[in-house]
Amino acid sequence: MDCLFCKIVAGQIPNHTVYEDQFVLAFLDIFPCAKGHTVVIPKQHFTNLWDMNVESFQLLSAGLRGAAGRVQARLNPDGMNICVNNGPVAGQAVPHVHWHILPRYEGDGGGSIHSIIKNPGGASVAELAELFKK
Repeated sequence: MDCLFCKIVAGQIPNHTVYEDQFVLAFLDIFPCAKGHTVVIPKQHFTNLWDMNVESFQLLSAGLRGAAGRVQARLNPDGMNICVNNGPVAGQAVPHVHWHILPRYEGDGGGSIHSIIKNPGGASVAELAELFKK
């Protein structure tokens, strides 16, 4: 397989491991957005969230929590953003599902998740709510 993250899991590309269990590998991002920026991946290849079954998602969630706890314990940031870019239009650059742990520090100049996009579209919240009732 020609997947960058699968090559990391296979040991073909070195990484700086932050956390590892049977299902998850977490490693320092080589182009960090913050001190301690960590990427968390399932060892099994899934292109995006919709390729994952519930059990795999639960195992990844447990590993994500373990990785975030390790980042917190080692770096003691003031907070952290934990996010996933699902699909190319959302910024997913590597087609292997992965989460980012972004440690946050007072005065780091970053924003909240609400600063990513400011385009609520043309439909009202009430109109959108109707779509979820069906």
